[in-house]
Amino acid sequence: MMSSIKMSSVIGSYCLMLIAFTCWINAKSGEAFETFGFDIHHRYSDTVKQFLNVDELPEKGTVEYYSAMAYRDHHLFKARRLATAAKAPVTFFGGNESHNNNDLGHVHYSFITVGTPALKFLVALAPGSDLLWLPCDCITCATSVYSESTEELLELNIYSPSKSRTSAPVPCNSTMCVKPKRGCSSSLNACSYEEIYGNSSTSGILVNDVLHLGTNVIPQDIVDVPITLGCGKTQTGSFLDGGSINGVLGLGMDNISVPSVLANKGLVANSFSLCFGSDGQGRVVFGDKGSPLRKTTPFNLQQSNPNYNITVTQIAVKNSATTTEFTAIFDSGFAFTYLTEPTYSFIVKHLDSLITETRVEPHLNFEYCYGLRSTQDDYTVPKLILTMKGGSQFTVTSPTLTFVTSLNGGYPLAYCLAIVESDDINIIGENFMTGYNVVFDREEMVLGWEESDCYGNKENSRTPKPNDVARLSSMTTGVLVTVLLVILFQHFIILSS
Repeated sequence: MMSSIKMSSVIGSYCLMLIAFTCWINAKSGEAFETFGFDIHHRYSDTVKQFLNVDELPEKGTVEYYSAMAYRDHHLFKARRLATAAKAPVTFFGGNESHNNNDLGHVHYSFITVGTPALKFLVALAPGSDLLWLPCDCITCATSVYSESTEELLELNIYSPSKSRTSAPVPCNSTMCVKPKRGCSSSLNACSYEEIYGNSSTSGILVNDVLHLGTNVIPQDIVDVPITLGCGKTQTGSFLDGGSINGVLGLGMDNISVPSVLANKGLVANSFSLCFGSDGQGRVVFGDKGSPLRKTTPFNLQQSNPNYNITVTQIAVKNSATTTEFTAIFDSGFAFTYLTEPTYSFIVKHLDSLITETRVEPHLNFEYCYGLRSTQDDYTVPKLILTMKGGSQFTVTSPTLTFVTSLNGGYPLAYCLAIVESDDINIIGENFMTGYNVVFDREEMVLGWEESDCYGNKENSRTPKPNDVARLSSMTTGVLVTVLLVILFQHFIILSS
């Protein structure tokens, strides 16, 4: 009798152990994902110049360069304001570079390949929008870019669903066809869309096709991801002048965005990061959740217009602080940072009071600018710290921009506070993000950040894909089951004897 009780107890104990081990393995199997990443090259990069066959684009740091960026920010800011009122491991296969060019309407660009056979497109990366769209079966769109240096037209690739073996129209009864900006094209029997960017727009139909991705390990693994994209038949405004070159890739929160699609397919964690180094280069990595040392703050979720909006609870300029609270959108699509009152005045006036250089005439959109002596090759800016909701601190490492040529012939060098006064929207732009790996974690709904030069962890170790993990989980579980059964059998023999 006692032997039966002991045997039952042992069997029960090992069953519990088996269940516990199985649960642990299954839990771990969901933690490892692939990551997809590619390099970001700063505006007016040599790669873009080579692609466009031009050599007259302004050099970084010149007056012409910052003028172009400010002009582009101005139009993008109007688009963001209208949108608010109305309501960035693997690389893109075939090229791992991201480029930006302000005259072309957006900040960062990347080469992607879509369809079967694959076609290459140089698209704008847009954290403030969701849809990936390409010029397609054009009624009105930019089919070429004019090069002033060569006086020639560069023909751009145009997507056509009828020429891709993997393409199919999205039907009107699809779950992708429920947004206010989407309708039904009865003539094409397909879901239609319209996206408005200030004074520019794109419209057409939604189609399903394949986006070709490749890992950045050698040899490169190719991953073909089914996606939904916009077949942009009609463009208006700056898009007709090459404002996005060859399409737009949205990084927003909607289920149709590429980061969302990659996560929903189980290829990556539902998170991505953007990193901008002080040299203007950087990385974007899909699936990156940052390190355990990252700092975080929660997103403010707005159902009508979800975006990467956070809350700042305190501002400190050296030893002066204010508890004025405000919300802001993190958007690297903007080159500079835009703040409303009283936040704007508190920061710029306190920084101005501590800066030792002589203030000079404002330039471009920047109210506070300072001259540098001919013998001066650097300067010191007081520390600016933003305390986020939850208590984590974000130290701004690059609140200024430096002009490398004379302003109006009055001095050889100057710098400005790269902060612009805004009427109604606070936007944290790329300049405030410089020096950080910024994580947009949509699983935990937090913004994360940690200091980075964007190159220290460039060669990421490859983690198993979900299918690999599942096989590993099955193998490990099988081994554990076998071991536990052997132990159980041994105890059964002992108790029986």
